[in-house]
Amino acid sequence: MTEASPMALVELLKGHRTYIQTHNYPDPDAIASAFGLQSFLRYHGVEARICYDGSVERMSTKKMFKVFEIEATDADELKDMTEDDYIVTVDSQKYNANLTDLIGDEVACIDHHPTYIPCEYQYKDVRTVGACATLIAEYFFITDTPMDPNTAAALAYGIKMDTNDFIRGSTDLDVDMFDYVFKQADQEKIRKMYSNVMELSDLNAYAAAIESIRIFDDVGFASIPFDCPDAMIAIISDFILSLELITISIVYASRPEGIKFSVRSEVPQKVDAGKLIHQALEGIGSGGGHKQMAGGFMPTSGNQPIHRGEIEDLFMKILYPEDREKKAITPGSVELRYDGVKFVE
Repeated sequence: MTEASPMALVELLKGHRTYIQTHNYPDPDAIASAFGLQSFLRYHGVEARICYDGSVERMSTKKMFKVFEIEATDADELKDMTEDDYIVTVDSQKYNANLTDLIGDEVACIDHHPTYIPCEYQYKDVRTVGACATLIAEYFFITDTPMDPNTAAALAYGIKMDTNDFIRGSTDLDVDMFDYVFKQADQEKIRKMYSNVMELSDLNAYAAAIESIRIFDDVGFASIPFDCPDAMIAIISDFILSLELITISIVYASRPEGIKFSVRSEVPQKVDAGKLIHQALEGIGSGGGHKQMAGGFMPTSGNQPIHRGEIEDLFMKILYPEDREKKAITPGSVELRYDGVKFVE
């Protein structure tokens, strides 16, 4: 494996047609990281094309492409990719459930998430920081590579979004790199990204989550009974976590092919969100992420309905293995008894 240094990556990619692949349904950090890496490689003589699978669903994320002038290609349109093409995965890792296995060769990986399924790359830079964009910003910093104000603004926005303004999983490196890029950034573009980013349809997701919320001690569950974008599910999970009683939030949404989960932990030393979702869905789905934020997916047949109690039991039996009598609080002050299998009024 090539030493994880920025110029080693450049040397690896030279002479090869290169793609930068984000995780499916990319979020601001993934897009900023891919765009920043593309700019870094271009300066050093390597042209790379950004690609992803799944649609870009959130208005705020779509807005990035226009504000920062980013070009990216949906995987369905990559008709000319071959097995000889090189792929650099950013903000995700090969074999993750949220990364489609494209025909190209994943020779390199740059990510800030824990590794759940090991993979050998020719170049690997996987470090625990708040945002993947932080790692890309550091590439510019340690190689003294010039950065234009547009790229700097995109990286600054990616860092701010994934660290939730430095209150979620941020490290000293996140703070230092944000300071580095923000001083060079087109700050007007950053300001543009904070206006008119909510859609009317988002209100339906908030309403469904509020109506369905159930709280067991410090654990809050909420369900969205319709297909909802990944990014919106994550936003709702953050919203549920903001409630006074809650230190762990678990939000899940129905999809035609299964159930999408988002987990947040305000007490990562006690409950690691990534390990929790991985353990809860082991054998029936897949999941993982950081100590404070994670996601997962459980495929279903679509014929057999799944009750909320069954889903909640996946997590409660891990969080409270000795206590099978947790009582739930709902907005309507209705108490439901948790008996390890289902909820009974």
